[in-house]
Amino acid sequence: MTTFVCSGILFDLDGVLVDSTRSVDRQWRIWAREQGINDEKVIAIAHGVRTVEVIRMVAPHLDAEAEVRKLESREADDRDGVAVMPGAVELVRSIPAGRWGVVTSGTRHLAQARLRLAGIPVPNTLVTADDVVNGKPHPEPYLKGAEMLGVSAADCLVVEDAPAGIRAAHAAGMKAIGLTSTFSGESLRAADAVIGQLAEIQISSDGTRMLSVAIS
Repeated sequence: MTTFVCSGILFDLDGVLVDSTRSVDRQWRIWAREQGINDEKVIAIAHGVRTVEVIRMVAPHLDAEAEVRKLESREADDRDGVAVMPGAVELVRSIPAGRWGVVTSGTRHLAQARLRLAGIPVPNTLVTADDVVNGKPHPEPYLKGAEMLGVSAADCLVVEDAPAGIRAAHAAGMKAIGLTSTFSGESLRAADAVIGQLAEIQISSDGTRMLSVAIS
């Protein structure tokens, strides 16, 4: 068993709290084909990275901001196959109020739509693509999450499903748990622990500011 001690927990959204991989994959492929871009090339870099940055990489000739609005509006409306991740609701409910947050590469509109669809309360600490200049794997999103929680970066624990997110967490000075919902355990080997499901995480508090996070 691996145990982490932290003051706050920051979750990625898609692939961690919400199972939206099929929707993300489907909408990116539709968009890529509309633009005449190889969809496999897009999918290879799309997970865990801000939409605007993916578009700038694969289609620098387009108005990236306009394409983001179009693509993420489609994603917000695409509910086919989108569901809460097993154990997600129970896990966030086990964390004291104000001690957890969400750091996502999606827009605020998309994040709020996904959380509500999954039946997960929208936390006060919600960092989205709209709130940062640099997206994952840059540390800015997770550093902002720690700031909003009111704890030091070193006292935050991250739960991620993508290599870009794990790199962002480590660059921010945080420990990271990798969840094999989107990528293989081998792809997430840089994480401090790797799990197959959220039920493997058990959180307890002794009434102080510190949380004990055990990985079974």
